Amino acid sequence: MNQRQQNEQQHATHPEPDEHSEHNSDNGAHDGNSSGHHEAKMYLRFGLMIATSTVVMFGLTYTNAFSADHVRFSEERVYMALLMGAAMALIMLAFMWGMMYRNRVVNVGIVLGAIVLGGTALYLSRSQVLVDDESYMKAMIPHHSIAILTSERAGIEDVRVRELADGIAATQRKEIKEMDWLVQDIEENGPATTKEEADARPVPDFQGSASSLQDAQWSAREFLRALLALPLPKELGQQ
Repeated sequence: MNQRQQNEQQHATHPEPDEHSEHNSDNGAHDGNSSGHHEAKMYLRFGLMIATSTVVMFGLTYTNAFSADHVRFSEERVYMALLMGAAMALIMLAFMWGMMYRNRVVNVGIVLGAIVLGGTALYLSRSQVLVDDESYMKAMIPHHSIAILTSERAGIEDVRVRELADGIAATQRKEIKEMDWLVQDIEENGPATTKEEADARPVPDFQGSASSLQDAQWSAREFLRALLALPLPKELGQQ
C-alpha cells in the first residue's frame, strides 16, 4: 500500500471536523438561549399585567362612592381585587396556554399560585379574621357612600320608595359621621371594651340629611388624590 492510499484510509477512519456542523450547533445553542430569554420576558409581562390590573381594579372599586371624601382604605376591597386578579390570571392563561405560554411547569405553577391566592382572599373576605374595629368602620364608610349615591340618584317614581331612599341616605350620612368620630376616638384612646368606658366616651348625636350636595365632591382629580392619600394599614406601617 503506497503513501497516498494510507492517507486516504486514515482520513476515512478519522474524518476532519465539519466546520458547517459546528457552526449550525453554535446557532442552535444561540437560538435556544434566545428562545428561553423571550419566554422569560413573556411570563414577566404576564405577571406585570396581572399585578397592574389588580391594583387598577382596587382603585376602581371606589369609583361608585358618592364623594371622594368618603374614600377610606378597605381590606375587603383588597381581598376582592386579589380575588379578581387571581381569576383573571386563570382565565387569560387558559385562553393562551398553547399559543403564547407553552412552558407546562411554569403554567402549572401559575395555576396553583392563582388558586392559592384567590382561595386565601376569598377566605379572608368571608371570615373577616383580620378586620378589627377601625378596619371595619373604614371599610363601611365607602360602602355607606355607595348607598347614598344609589339612593339619591336612582330614577325613583314611587313616593314611598322615594321616602325610603331619602331615609337611607340620611341614615348613611349620620353613620358615616359617627364612624369617623369613632375611628379618631379609638386611635387616640383605644377601644372602649367595657360599658363604663363606652358611657364615659359617648358618640355625639350627629345629624344626617338627604340630598346634601356639599359632600358630593367628585372629580378625577379628587378621586386620584383620595386614593393616593390612603394610609397603609397599621399592620403594614409597623413593619
